[in-house]
Amino acid sequence: MRILLIEDETELREQIVEALGGKGEIVEAAATGEEGLYMGREYPFDVAVVDLGLPDMEGQEVIGAWREEGRDFPILILTARARWQDKVAGLEAGADDYLVKPFHMEELLARLRALVRRAAGFTQPVWRFGPLTLDTAAQRVEVDGRYVELTAFEYKLLHHLARHAGQVVSKLELTEHLYAQDYDRDSNVIEVLIGRLRRKLDPQGTLKPIETLRGRGYRFALPRDEG
Repeated sequence: MRILLIEDETELREQIVEALGGKGEIVEAAATGEEGLYMGREYPFDVAVVDLGLPDMEGQEVIGAWREEGRDFPILILTARARWQDKVAGLEAGADDYLVKPFHMEELLARLRALVRRAAGFTQPVWRFGPLTLDTAAQRVEVDGRYVELTAFEYKLLHHLARHAGQVVSKLELTEHLYAQDYDRDSNVIEVLIGRLRRKLDPQGTLKPIETLRGRGYRFALPRDEG
């Protein structure tokens, strides 16, 4: 996941970045509402975590502005305010979930993954595409019951393509969702990862899970099992 975090408490912000980054997630952090609002407008994110009590503007204002502009990524409110009125106000502004401080990092990560899953139309952590099974909770991939060992980046690449199954995903989008903003986007690392992923998922060349569309990007081609 590519996560936008808006949190003004320096220690907590650094703890979240370290904890979620240690789980293989990309976290871009902002300390103010204005900075976070800008980042959410200009860069693609899978999900945002927004503190309500920001120094320059209310988190609800940030959320409301994004929603008015059509930004539809899931948003989780992080707040020290336990009153139900604050929670309701945040949700009515356009947030999808909330978490009250203090909290456990494991719960934050689980809630974020659930939000991203639901946004993609999946209700369960195990996704099935014909012979391919993707367990998003265990980060485990199988093809015809055979375990496929993937690196962290290979898994994240497959996860993003599977979330957008049937859609064309550009090389730039894949790079932005796998790496931090300062990564060299002229690198051919995406082509290398796609090639390795194909060989691991489809060693016989019969499944063809990932299509290349020249000049446009890639598409996960296996049909989703709606059952």
